[in-house]
Amino acid sequence: MNHDKPKPEPGEDPIRHHVFDGIAEYDRRLPNWWLMTLYAGIIFAILYWMVTQHFARSNDETRLAAEMQRIEAEKIASSATALDDATLWKMSRNPVFVDAGRATFQSTCASCHNAALTGGIGPSLVDAAWVHGGAPGDVLKVVTEGVAAKGMPNWGPVLGGKKVSEVVAFILSKHAAP
Repeated sequence: MNHDKPKPEPGEDPIRHHVFDGIAEYDRRLPNWWLMTLYAGIIFAILYWMVTQHFARSNDETRLAAEMQRIEAEKIASSATALDDATLWKMSRNPVFVDAGRATFQSTCASCHNAALTGGIGPSLVDAAWVHGGAPGDVLKVVTEGVAAKGMPNWGPVLGGKKVSEVVAFILSKHAAP
């Protein structure tokens, strides 16, 4: 085994000082395009990490909490064949139902009950005294069937059961559960 360093020809790149199994390496610098790609990749990785981990508006904990609330909402929705008072109270404590109900309330109910639920043409929905009963089932019945004598339309056929229950959850979210 010959470990002598081979001599480069004139005009060739120098050969490194070590030889292994008769193989010698050229002592060349990496091409600039390759180095620029490497450095750009490193800079991109650092910037990406900073943006996603430090400057993001939400972190892993908030995303996890939101996902858990969404999963809980799906569980409640799939297990609720009949909407009883306990289920409606659970829905009123889940932000997924409350946010969906808020959007529907703003578009259909706020013209009479005010966006803050304080009343206007219709009665206030945030006080303790309710005209037609304050239990969740009573509220669901009033929203679904309406009260023709008071000018409250029946929203059940217009909105459907899911949106009606979300609106009721939004209204109940402004009250303390028993």
